[in-house]
Amino acid sequence: MKHISRLILIALVLFPLAAGADGKKLTFVHTNDLHSHMLGLVPNLDYTPGAIGDDATLGGWARIMTVAREVRADRKNPVLLVDAGDFLMGSLFHMVSRELALELRLMQRMGYDITTLGNHEYDLRPAGLARILTRARKAGVTLPIVSSNTIFSAESDKDDTLEAAFREGIVRPYTVIERGGVRIGFFGLMGKMAAEVAPFAKPVTFGDPAEAARKMVEILRKKEKVDMVVCLSHSGLDLARPSKSEDEILAREVPGIDIIISGHTHTPLEKPIIAGNTIIVQAWCYGRWAGVLDVELKDGRTVMTGYRMRVIDDTIPGDPAITAAVEADKGEVTRRVLAPLGLAFNSIIAHTDYDLTIGVEESNLGNLITDASRWYVNRFVHDPGDPVTKVVAAIDSNGLIREAVVRGKTGRIAVSDLFNALPLGIGVDDTMGYPMVAMYLTAPELKKGLEILTSVYPLKNEDYFLQVSGIRFAYNPRRMVFDRVTKIELGDDEAGYEPLDYSGANRSLYRVTANIYNATFLKIVGDFTMNMLKIVPKDRQGNPIENLSEALVDADPNRPGIQEVKQWVGLMEYVRGFPDRDGDGLPDVPEKYRGKLGRIVSEPSLDPVSLLRRGTRVTWVAFGLFLIVLGAAAGAGILVAKRIRRK
Repeated sequence: MKHISRLILIALVLFPLAAGADGKKLTFVHTNDLHSHMLGLVPNLDYTPGAIGDDATLGGWARIMTVAREVRADRKNPVLLVDAGDFLMGSLFHMVSRELALELRLMQRMGYDITTLGNHEYDLRPAGLARILTRARKAGVTLPIVSSNTIFSAESDKDDTLEAAFREGIVRPYTVIERGGVRIGFFGLMGKMAAEVAPFAKPVTFGDPAEAARKMVEILRKKEKVDMVVCLSHSGLDLARPSKSEDEILAREVPGIDIIISGHTHTPLEKPIIAGNTIIVQAWCYGRWAGVLDVELKDGRTVMTGYRMRVIDDTIPGDPAITAAVEADKGEVTRRVLAPLGLAFNSIIAHTDYDLTIGVEESNLGNLITDASRWYVNRFVHDPGDPVTKVVAAIDSNGLIREAVVRGKTGRIAVSDLFNALPLGIGVDDTMGYPMVAMYLTAPELKKGLEILTSVYPLKNEDYFLQVSGIRFAYNPRRMVFDRVTKIELGDDEAGYEPLDYSGANRSLYRVTANIYNATFLKIVGDFTMNMLKIVPKDRQGNPIENLSEALVDADPNRPGIQEVKQWVGLMEYVRGFPDRDGDGLPDVPEKYRGKLGRIVSEPSLDPVSLLRRGTRVTWVAFGLFLIVLGAAAGAGILVAKRIRRK
């Protein structure tokens, strides 16, 4: 039956019922992963949408608006402006999204025709997303949103408000837009990898993308009689590993999709991928690029007739109306979020002589952020008279460090630019920003945590690469997976480091801090590694912490409830506290952060001692199997040699 359905779909593609649309032309201007970055970056402070030729920033929704307007003016055929999700979360603007729905309101004003939901739309939990959607509807937003593989829980009521928004038609499984005599069927997907990194979506889950796509294609082709099927897919591409490239797999497995507007992986794809009869495009992230895809219907097929990737840079003047709207939104953020902290959107918080960047290595921005976290948490939990209370280490993951802090034209760091480095999250108390947790781990568990960097990151993606503070360690990437760390030291860059005994004989507990998102992944990484990297967060007495909310850092224990310590606020406070070295009245980022500090050192070696020294059970089991195989091979060789001699 499955094969028959596929043959029917293929036949519908090759011999369409709506042949009258042949010869019609369309243009798609597409974006993805805008992440609330309404301004050009980096830095925001340099962005001048009212002038051209005077800054090096990329992006800016006012510039995207200009590109869309120019494309429409340049073509006689219909032009659609479409987006592949993650329009939310990534800048100070999202801090008021639940109250004002700034992103959706601005997208409607820009003339977007349709979008879908990405994993970061769920960062504020189903109830938070429901608030954004209903607030947008009340503000007059009619922008179609499609999501085709969303599954609501029958048991839990924690997703009821979002389910109600879907039932009201604010989000639909598919929609049909007719332009210039062409019926275009749109549907939206959440990919497998995207769903995996959407822990706050629960109890919402997501069905198999290919299965949902087949259903949508059949409905759109047979019931809706569309001429063209477009999938807004928040699944993504992996150009280095085609076998893991979800949207390429989707195109191969589901015939009948004409165009896939891809998102999630932030892939700078300069030219479309053609997979069978499907055109796949993606436009990097943060509005730095916008793709312009021209197509024509020929013999019932959608054929690409042109493609241009537009770099959204300072050669493009920003649309004045959109610029004015964004400026007004800045004021709302300052009034509602920053003023209570004595800050404003564009206020200058520090000066830097160099860029602070993040990469798949020990990075100066990663060092600064983890140092800030350790310092800030210790302000609340460390009792100088009780050394065990001190947080000795902090970790963060590259996936949550979202943007570099760049010197730009002036070296001045604005609040908005520093926030962009660490923008994500929501607390247990439903307030914006990830809160910090403090927990105790054993020395062997500290080593397991570092093995995420050595072994899990290469198996998954660069989001799993870790940045650390209070720890200095070396690893051999040639060793057995999950047992590559060869040396760990605890301490700091000023007082120095001391070796850590991470053998099972050391049962001391060490206090570690992380934001609640990364702490959650510390707990679940054991499942991914079949318990080889099982880590159990503990309290001071060594009792397992079942719910990480029990480990939240409390800024004021004398007040009822938990006053959550927010990571982004800690970063602001840490940077504000830097000394003013040049006397200009601004804190200066210390010289020590200019380069690496030797916290993460790769020491590749095939030397047998390096491969086996202080090996865990993983290494010794693998080595034992190697000896067995080697012995078997040697024995077989001896038998063969004896038989040859007998002959």
